[in-house]
Amino acid sequence: MTPTSFVPASGWVIPFAIMLLSIAVLPLAAPGFWASNARKLAVGFVLGLPVLVLYARHDPDALLHVAGDYTSFIVLLGSLFVISGGVLVTGDIEARPGVNTAFLAVGAVLASLVGTTGASVLLVRPLLASNQERREVAHTFVFFIFVVSNIGGCLTPLGDPPLFLGYLMGVPFTWTLRLLPQWLFANAVLLAVYYVWDVRAHGRETAAAVARDRAEVRPIRVTGRRNVVFLLLVVASVAWLRAPWREAAMLAVSAVSLALTPRAVREANRFTFHAISEVGALFAGIFLTMVPALDILHARGAALGLRAPWHFFWASGLLSSVLDNAPTYLTFVAVAQSLGLPAQVAGVSHDVLAAISTGAVFMGANTYIGNGPNFMVRAIVEERGVRMPTFGGYMLYSGAVLIPLFVVMTFVFFR
Repeated sequence: MTPTSFVPASGWVIPFAIMLLSIAVLPLAAPGFWASNARKLAVGFVLGLPVLVLYARHDPDALLHVAGDYTSFIVLLGSLFVISGGVLVTGDIEARPGVNTAFLAVGAVLASLVGTTGASVLLVRPLLASNQERREVAHTFVFFIFVVSNIGGCLTPLGDPPLFLGYLMGVPFTWTLRLLPQWLFANAVLLAVYYVWDVRAHGRETAAAVARDRAEVRPIRVTGRRNVVFLLLVVASVAWLRAPWREAAMLAVSAVSLALTPRAVREANRFTFHAISEVGALFAGIFLTMVPALDILHARGAALGLRAPWHFFWASGLLSSVLDNAPTYLTFVAVAQSLGLPAQVAGVSHDVLAAISTGAVFMGANTYIGNGPNFMVRAIVEERGVRMPTFGGYMLYSGAVLIPLFVVMTFVFFR
């Protein structure tokens, strides 16, 4: 979002609040209704229509900007989804706790190299295949969202959209390497907690399930390796091109991937467009209804009394849990720039920018809607028959695991 002179009344956050409530409640209260992606889109349209009318009258440029943001967002997610769907990883690794933990660790590294979205869609299917003999696996994919879809992506501007926007506004490309201590600390804690959790879960598996998991181990083979090159081309287009050429390049590479990947590879991957359609439908409503909330925050952010790095860590983080973390990052950088802090990087101090960056990237893991890959991973996993936690159930996981971690990080890094 870009700053505007138009600031709506506080009541205009209500459509966004209802949108969030719908995502949390309707899957439980009306599962048949909510199963349709067309109905999800309709709910978002009904809630977003008043916002659309308001901004068409007072600030049409904001609508054009959010439409561009949404287009870039969904084209990037869709391209990575389509291309990764052409990479078929066959074989079956024994799903022991140590193996699963190592898988998440590799994903944490890959997330900073090809982005949280690219790493998520590339690795979630082989992890599903390895754990298909086990019954208690939902926690594995919750931690996958924590580590691979969010926290792993803070070391480069390619890792997560907020950091890429920071790079475009003047943050040096290598500056994010300053976040290595936070990256190491958070991922080490999460991997340790996951390992203990999975040891207990593995111990509850039946003897038959464990025996089948061991018996069905097969060598890992990768088919469709040319799509790895296509993934790198998407990453390169994000790094070096601007809109609309960036989006055109990603769509072109996706089209080539669809054309050159044998149908049998995608069928073996159980590839469908359902998961990306769900993300597209939900985030259309989210992007539109959150416009007033972001404008209000941008206009009144300086009155929030934010000064210390830990203030920015929690403020940017908690809002990134429910708002798209890229515009939230930009908003809090703008707030920090208005405070007359030492202009060490992008007009703010190193400590404050580190707090905003880690808050936006790390706390995007707090909810399913905090970061684009979160809902995509959930949709892919549920499409393969694994029952994932509800919106509220997921927040119980994040409240029990992530919030204590972030409290500790506050005292270690930001006080």
